[in-house]
Amino acid sequence: MEPFAGAALLILGVFLLLMLLLSVKVIRPYQKGLVERLGKFNRILEPGIHFIVPFMERVKVVDMREHVVDVPPQEVICKDNVVVTVDAVVYYQILDPVKVVYNVSNFLMAIIKLAQTNLRAIIGEMELDETLSGRDIINARLREELDKTTDRWGVKITRVEIQRIDPPRDIQDAMAKQMTAEREKRAMILLAEGKKESAIKEAEGQKQAAILQAEGEKQRQILVAEGQAEAIRKVLEALSRADEKYLTLQYIEKMPELAKYGNLIVPYDTEALIGLLRILQKVRETPLPGSRPPEEGKSWDGDEGAALSEEELKKLKDMTE
Repeated sequence: MEPFAGAALLILGVFLLLMLLLSVKVIRPYQKGLVERLGKFNRILEPGIHFIVPFMERVKVVDMREHVVDVPPQEVICKDNVVVTVDAVVYYQILDPVKVVYNVSNFLMAIIKLAQTNLRAIIGEMELDETLSGRDIINARLREELDKTTDRWGVKITRVEIQRIDPPRDIQDAMAKQMTAEREKRAMILLAEGKKESAIKEAEGQKQAAILQAEGEKQRQILVAEGQAEAIRKVLEALSRADEKYLTLQYIEKMPELAKYGNLIVPYDTEALIGLLRILQKVRETPLPGSRPPEEGKSWDGDEGAALSEEELKKLKDMTE
């Protein structure tokens, strides 16, 4: 009996150890556990260590992290009857583990089929050009439609991205030619605008240069005029300070030199010239009767009484001869 009792105790100990191991469940930080007791949902296990009743309770672990699912490529007909190949990726996160486990049998297959169906519906309402340029619109509408349906599954669609939209080969060739023509058109427009801008700048530069040149010429003429005015003013000041008879004498001295070239000489002051000629005549003639002889080295005229030096009398006699 003792060996049998020992074996029974050993088996009992192993059974209890196995039951202990089966009763311990560890839930990681990004997981949640659903406990089913006798086939019925009982409770949710949070991250940490938990104990369950073996063989009576069963735990289903749900990953609460964000996931990504790839939507396979499919051919879609646009509004203008162009067939394009479209694929996408869908990002989702489980918010309610109970709903995702008990409200849908195969969540991944359901979300892929739902994404494909909504893609066909959205792109079918758009033309090819709108489809190629409206990726953001397609992404937003697809995310909105998926989010409405997956809400009752306890899932949040966080993001939807269209990976590629491929039109047929002939459409791609036509689009490439169109793009080339558009680029050439823009290049010609830019070249023409550049030439126009260059011509405008050149004309503005010539205009500015002409203005500056005119301003310089104006300043030069002003300075020349001011210089001439200053010279004339100084000459007039000198003339105003000079003796009238001395100026007349200088004028008569220059007359023979001017007459050499056959110039027509017009006296600038006839009365002064007549008076000077009278003086010259009196110098050549003897003094009139009753007149007082002049002092030594000097002479005088009967009209003005102005005294002249010997050198001036000699010059006047030479000029009259």
